[in-house]
Amino acid sequence: MTVELVRGQNHPLPGARWEIRVSAGKPVVAGATLSDDRGNIRGTDWVAHPASPNTPGLEVPKQAAADHRLAVDLDAIPAAVHRVSVLLALPVGVGGPVSFAGLAAPFVAVTGLDGTEVASYTITGLDAESAVIALELYRRQGAWKVRAVGQGYAGGLAAMFQDQGLAQAADLAAAINEAVADGIARSVPAPPPRPSGEGGRLRTVTAGGSTGNGSAVTGAAPPGPEPATPGQSPVPAAQPVTGGGPVNYQHPGRTPAAPPSPPPAAPPAEPGRPAQPVAGDATGWTMEERLYNQVWGMFEDLARTTAAYRSAVDFADARMEQELDRVLSDPRSRIGSSGDAARTEARAKHTRLVDQARAALDRDLAQLVAEAEVVEPALPPAFARWDSPVWQGYRVPMEIPMALRLGDLHLPERPDLRIPMLVRLPLERGLWVDSGRAASSEGALADPAEMRRLAMDTAVAHAARMLAVYPAGEFTVHVIDPAGSAGPSLAPLTGTGALHEPPASGAGGVAAVLARLTQRVDLVQMAVRGGASDALPPDLDTAEQLLIVHDFPHGFDDRAVTQLRYLADEGPAVGVHLMMVADREDAQAYGPVLDPLWRALLRITPVADDHLADPWVGHAWTYEPLLAPAGSSVLHHVLGKVVEARRAWGR
Repeated sequence: MTVELVRGQNHPLPGARWEIRVSAGKPVVAGATLSDDRGNIRGTDWVAHPASPNTPGLEVPKQAAADHRLAVDLDAIPAAVHRVSVLLALPVGVGGPVSFAGLAAPFVAVTGLDGTEVASYTITGLDAESAVIALELYRRQGAWKVRAVGQGYAGGLAAMFQDQGLAQAADLAAAINEAVADGIARSVPAPPPRPSGEGGRLRTVTAGGSTGNGSAVTGAAPPGPEPATPGQSPVPAAQPVTGGGPVNYQHPGRTPAAPPSPPPAAPPAEPGRPAQPVAGDATGWTMEERLYNQVWGMFEDLARTTAAYRSAVDFADARMEQELDRVLSDPRSRIGSSGDAARTEARAKHTRLVDQARAALDRDLAQLVAEAEVVEPALPPAFARWDSPVWQGYRVPMEIPMALRLGDLHLPERPDLRIPMLVRLPLERGLWVDSGRAASSEGALADPAEMRRLAMDTAVAHAARMLAVYPAGEFTVHVIDPAGSAGPSLAPLTGTGALHEPPASGAGGVAAVLARLTQRVDLVQMAVRGGASDALPPDLDTAEQLLIVHDFPHGFDDRAVTQLRYLADEGPAVGVHLMMVADREDAQAYGPVLDPLWRALLRITPVADDHLADPWVGHAWTYEPLLAPAGSSVLHHVLGKVVEARRAWGR
């Protein structure tokens, strides 16, 4: 039975291993501090935070998120520690809220490893605070208890650490904020939250009684107000029937139409086996939306099941070390047959725990692999790989898709299980194709010239995909190539006529393109703020704009760099997007001035590299770019269709 705590109330914790689950509604930083019998933190190594997520007995998330799970093993907490304080803080310098005022009350719960809640606490009454101690676990007469605290600090983490006697409070707070900002910059953008009551993928019980990953339809959000036709007032969405009957969403002036078709039903499962996966087995009003939600569900399932496996292995390692330390610390069992037997038993127990964890992981991975095998062939062009047959029958779409595939993601536990990396359209952040030396073995072997060529090939492949998935004339690509060295990579764009103008070269070309796009951003912003979108110049290109910048910062002066930063920050909101092809080391002369620029862009690489993080657990995922198969003409074929459609529509 769950005990709902109020501020100051405590509750006993009878076991050793617990999870602290946090739900905040908005991304927050979660961590923990260790303190002695006087309530003081003895050093920075007594703080678990995103930059240093592991301390003895504690593991905290590596990045900010709306939901967190913190792992606690009370038996592994050092004897000098008398209190473990669970902290929450708002990220600093990332454009989010600066205080908890106006945000939903954070909710924290202490649960067992099976998810059973023991105690929970809703932190109410927060106002100007930007950091808060949510709970504390403390020793009392040889046992552990949990207490609801809810102590907030308007001065943020620095004030919190200072209050607990940490001499390096300000420096540690700055380091945490820096790590969180870097984590947000490298995190795959999470999809927008689903409306309340709309589910996606659910944990299902197989016929044999075991738990597995599955998908289920639990309803979809009703449509919004019907758009008004000229001369009519908007028709509001239907209201719920007072008698509790079903809601009628049918437009009163239209012939009744069939409701959205349900997703395909999965074949019945054999006894003792999970149900067979089906493409589109997720919520959504269209197949595209169902597939998008299904892919993101697979992404989250893989992140969480891997986190559970790694946590179990870490626990097994820590438990074996403790048991071996006890054997070595006792002179009576340090040598002789009893000591050997104790060591053998500790290692055998470790092996059993790891084998059990691996068996559970393999079960979940097998189901995800089976699901990926049916989902990949069903993906539409915006979600598909370049070698998919769907491109052979490609036709220019009439509507903008909801998302775009930028590459594949995988984890070392199952490298052959590739998760499509889908980001929503229009892009909320620009892209940075890093042409510098990657940390992976593939990147380390490539010479600088080859990395620059691969980076530009990657940028062109992404630009071609964006042109292909937008309706004809609704997406325009500009290219800045100061030295004119990207000609071979740009051939698919220049050879098909997909570019409206040749790539800009030289300082004059760079200045002209940046001035034109900067002016466009200014004009659209003024029109939107003034509510006068009809006052835009008639010759203004209203299509979404993509600027590809090759070999930055060559050919850029200080003014051009300032304009580029402006486009990265302000452009996405008004339809101007940036794709940088650059090596950060080449821009070292600018120092920290360009740090905000790099953070504003989502970094991707032209070769496989494990630099991206998921938005739930913070694993380091290996990213692989999507390039056309060697010798394939798919890019020319698709871009040729785009150019033909433009001409047919007069665009």
